[in-house]
Amino acid sequence: MAGYRDLLRTPGVGRIMAAQLTARFPNGMMSLAILLHIEHVTGSYGAAGLVLAATSVGQAVAGPVTSRWMGRWGMRRVLTLTLVVCALAVTAIALAQLAVPAYMALGVIAGLSTPPVQSAVRTIYPKMVNSRQLTPLFSLDASLQEIIWIVAPVVITLVATQVGTVQALLLIVVILVGGGSWFILSPELGRVRIPRSRRSLGKVLTKPPVLLATVVGFLLIGACSAVEAGVVATFDHGGLEAGLVLAVFSIGSLTGGLSFGHIPIGRWAMARRLAIVAVGLSLTMFSLNIFWLGGTLFLAGIGIAPALAVVFAMTSASVKFSDTAEAYGWVGTGQLIGAAAGSATAGFLIDGVGAQGAYWAATAFAVAGFAVAALFVRGFPDLRHRDPSPIPDTEPVSTIT
Repeated sequence: MAGYRDLLRTPGVGRIMAAQLTARFPNGMMSLAILLHIEHVTGSYGAAGLVLAATSVGQAVAGPVTSRWMGRWGMRRVLTLTLVVCALAVTAIALAQLAVPAYMALGVIAGLSTPPVQSAVRTIYPKMVNSRQLTPLFSLDASLQEIIWIVAPVVITLVATQVGTVQALLLIVVILVGGGSWFILSPELGRVRIPRSRRSLGKVLTKPPVLLATVVGFLLIGACSAVEAGVVATFDHGGLEAGLVLAVFSIGSLTGGLSFGHIPIGRWAMARRLAIVAVGLSLTMFSLNIFWLGGTLFLAGIGIAPALAVVFAMTSASVKFSDTAEAYGWVGTGQLIGAAAGSATAGFLIDGVGAQGAYWAATAFAVAGFAVAALFVRGFPDLRHRDPSPIPDTEPVSTIT
């Protein structure tokens, strides 16, 4: 922990981390709030699912595109534009009385305009710390983002059920604007300029580490989404027990990230960390007892944040600085698609064989991730004795001091 304290004492690190976590906090609230609101307005979970799917498609498409725009027009311009459009779209969903197709159109707009905060901040990080601190910083970031997934769903559920779904969506808009503005106005965004990429859109995926990071992220988040569906199905659609078990899952991830974030990243780091996830999830299939599930999911969670830290570090170390934002955009898109695939697969299996099927799906996703990491281990960079910062561009990059 002393190492993390020193890291947070580095000028600007604590501020930019707090700002980006606040700006990304609506990410943990949006899906649930839209689901509850559209179901409340239309009386149909099917309609709510369609609007939610439209929003997710928009987010998946936007990831690499808006991230790439930051190198063309600057981070602040792109973040401000997307922030304004996204806030207006969510406000319209909250206040307007519309047909389902119109809600879907607004969902697509909200998804497409989701501010690329994650890509921006992970592009900035290598310019804020030295090479020795970068891997622990990625690990700390991956760990602290678990706070979003622990707190945000609880907050938005309480507001939606106790106050109203309209107020829940408007709360998201307030946090989106407030947190986004804090992040956009952070001095670090003015000190770093992303060079315009000279490569065509998607070319960055020809880099094996970026492709592997995208595939592994897809499988890892797919496993997590299947677990979430399984826990909700196990404990009667989201009772107190479901919330507690999912909180334990996230606490395991937070614990793993803080405990192992200082360990150097070799070629086998991803396989080892995904093995922990796969073992923990495979044990869930033996019993649905709350204490057994809590213990096994805590074990599985220990590998999640460390695995995500490897994803971020290997992406950073494998591309030019001008391509980092787009690379993180593709990684984020892979994770979004993984979340949808994991939820859908788990849902079909829950309908067919019961809640146990979701844990089968989660285990299958995790084992597949481990297999990819082990079979293609040579595609993972060895960062034990190497600077994980992006490859410098050949042209000079101006910074404002």
